[in-house]
Amino acid sequence: MKGISSAPGDYVHFKSQVPLYKISIGSKQWRYYDFGPKSVLPLICIPGIAGTADVYYKQIMFLSLKGYRVISIDIPQVWNHHEWIHAFEKFLDTINVHHVHLYGTSLGGFLAQIFAQHRPRRVKSLVLSNTFLETHKFAAAMPWSPIVSWTPSFLLKRHILTGIHDGPHEPFIADSVDFVVGQVEKLSREDISSRLTLNVNVTSVGPLLLPDSFITIMDTNDYCAVPQELKDQVSERYPGARRAVLKTGGDFPFLSRPDEVNLYLQLHLRRVGLEAKPALLQGVSGDGSSGSSSDEKKGGGHLDKPPEDHGSPGAGDGGDHQPQASGSEVHGLDEQFLSNREITSMTLGTLFFLMQAPYIPSLLEFYKGALYITCKRRSEFV
Repeated sequence: MKGISSAPGDYVHFKSQVPLYKISIGSKQWRYYDFGPKSVLPLICIPGIAGTADVYYKQIMFLSLKGYRVISIDIPQVWNHHEWIHAFEKFLDTINVHHVHLYGTSLGGFLAQIFAQHRPRRVKSLVLSNTFLETHKFAAAMPWSPIVSWTPSFLLKRHILTGIHDGPHEPFIADSVDFVVGQVEKLSREDISSRLTLNVNVTSVGPLLLPDSFITIMDTNDYCAVPQELKDQVSERYPGARRAVLKTGGDFPFLSRPDEVNLYLQLHLRRVGLEAKPALLQGVSGDGSSGSSSDEKKGGGHLDKPPEDHGSPGAGDGGDHQPQASGSEVHGLDEQFLSNREITSMTLGTLFFLMQAPYIPSLLEFYKGALYITCKRRSEFV
């Protein structure tokens, strides 16, 4: 298992800046990160079977600096989809969040759709990545599911890891696999058992009241543990959704292709009308809340405190967190062009995504020109 000392440098920095919260709500233990201006409607990231709240650390750092609030959660120990709906709703009530934008990958995307179906007034938009609509295929592939709760931990972890393509990989994809494998080692037997049970508990997503225009489908075109036919069903169910296609990225594009994923998330949030508040990022307090102390004194930009711990081992990460140092000036989205790094990571799929919405023509022409120059340079290099 990878420890913090052998973890990527940006992850070590993340852990030093962003506090980990642990709370008990009824019989459920919740472990999550909550970072960014508390006055902004949050984007909640829900991982797949092998993921934890930590796997979205690149999205938390990027989007929070843009003025968005990002919450990344561990899936608690719930054993059916109705239990998930009630547990997640109680979690939102406890942290005083009434409406959310959801970003889910694999099982997390399925759970996001289930919640949107049964609690339509609380979900403002969806970003679905490498996910599915029904679990019948997974149930058929796991005939031993009735005894999953009795299965030893090492066998459960082996079952999960066998679903991850073991190579050969591009370096960034290999690094993402290594990181997730390290996270799997941290999961308890009960954690894995409950997630596998959710994955094979036969059910399907019903019709959503959410318009397709408020849904973005973000898939990778290379190997993925979710069969292509299941991903195609998602696209067919939401024909009016925006498509964000990544040429490569594997099962964990949020780690292997963070620049592209972060760009798509930013464009999605902007398109659905979520207003970022970068002006509140002048300082970061010890509890992870971002904001200007002068604004709070004036009564503006008030930031909610994180919920108190109700009998959990600890509300923090086990140590003091230093204030986050912002090394660059933060601007609003309407004033900001993409960095060179973001531009060079854009693919033809990104350009196609941009052309689906009425963005500023001059900005679109800028993207086209930048992409043309990038492709030309790459072809000359080859």
